[in-house]
Formats: sequence, C-alpha cells, structure tokens
Amino acid sequence: MSNILSMDRWLALDKPYLRKLSSPTLENPIFVQGLPGFGNVGRIAAHLLIKFFDAKPFAELYSPSFPDYVAISSKGITHLPRYEFYYAPMEKNNLVIMTGEIQPSFDDVVAHYTVCDSVLDFVETLGCKFIVTMGGVPITEDKTQVYIAATSPRLAAEFMEKGAVIYSKGRIVGGTGLTLALAKERKIDGISLLGTTMGFKADKGAGFLVFKFLMKSLGKEIKEGSVENNATEE
Repeated sequence: MSNILSMDRWLALDKPYLRKLSSPTLENPIFVQGLPGFGNVGRIAAHLLIKFFDAKPFAELYSPSFPDYVAISSKGITHLPRYEFYYAPMEKNNLVIMTGEIQPSFDDVVAHYTVCDSVLDFVETLGCKFIVTMGGVPITEDKTQVYIAATSPRLAAEFMEKGAVIYSKGRIVGGTGLTLALAKERKIDGISLLGTTMGFKADKGAGFLVFKFLMKSLGKEIKEGSVENNATEE
C-alpha cells in the first residue's frame, strides 16, 4: 500500500482509511488501545507502553470524522489527525498498541461506531484475539484505583483477583468502551482498565497506575519511578 495519500483520495474520503507503513510478523498479538479522554489516562498509559518496549509504528488510521485541525510536532511539523499503531515483541505475545491525539466528536455517534469498527477490522486481520482498552474514570474524591470491565464474567473475576475493582452499573464513553463492546459482539475477548482521575487535566499518576497494572498482568513488574517520569502526552 502506498505511503502517499493522493489529493483525489482525500477528496473522495468518506470513511476511515488505513495506511500501512510496514508489515511486521506478529505472534499471538494482543491489541492495546489508549485514547484521550478523562485525565488522558488511556493515552498516557499507551505512551508508557510504547516507551517501555521501544515499540515501532507500522500503521496509521485517518478518518473524515476526526476534528478539522492538524497537530504540530515539537519540531514544528504538521500532520493530519490520526490513530497510530505500534508493535512490540514480548516473550509469549506481541503487543499491538494504538493511540492518538483525538477521537471523533462525542456528538457524532455514527462516527464513533464507524471508527471503532474499522479499528477492529484491522486488528482482526493481524490475528488479535484479545483486546485491552485503557481510559479514565472521573471521581470526586482523591483515591487511586484501577477498575475493570470485561467481555465476560470470567475475565472480570480474573482481573479482579489481580487487584482491580469491578466497574459496575456505570458507563464508559467514547472509543474506550465502544471498542470493547463491539469486540464482544465479534466474540473477541477483552477488558477495559480504567484509572481513577479527578478531572480532564492530564493525570500522569492515573496513567502510570493503569500501565503498571497491565504490565503486572502481562508478567512484568514495574518499580515506582522507573518509567513514571516518561508519562507524557506527546
């Protein structure tokens, strides 16, 4: 697939478009998604994963339902709004990590379904049979906790035993919840890890907590302070 998006393609763009940068060999991949939202918890956790594993980008997803502004890098370089896919090798599984600076407007329900479906279409072609979405839960009191929602009671109980609290009778807005629920409809197993946060301001502590919990679940213990200072929003 060409790395160049021609002008006529963009003029005709009426649905998400995936651009592959490379085709890595993936063994038993687990899909991990971290997008902006409450406290930017999911996005921060995803960036910590990318930095910890030195994950490499291999695909990008663009959509006409993304906001009509562009992002500027620290070097002053502009690019269109997009989701970015990275791959990272592990002993038993590879990770496919997706993050981005944006989501479709929360008022555009159809766009959310379309984008989340496109993400799942792609990760299914990669062989991902388990997904993890990461995000934040707004709270009014200062407490640190990771909540768990899952596609089955078995998975919910399994991760509760690892130290998470069941997220019951609540709502998960945006791609964090919708990707998980749509995965269930496709009979793909998955969980959502939600870190408690007190607002919309970037919450590095909550992002690190979710990252640390996921790493422990993957069999890797993370010491306090080892990567916490890298919890950026790049």
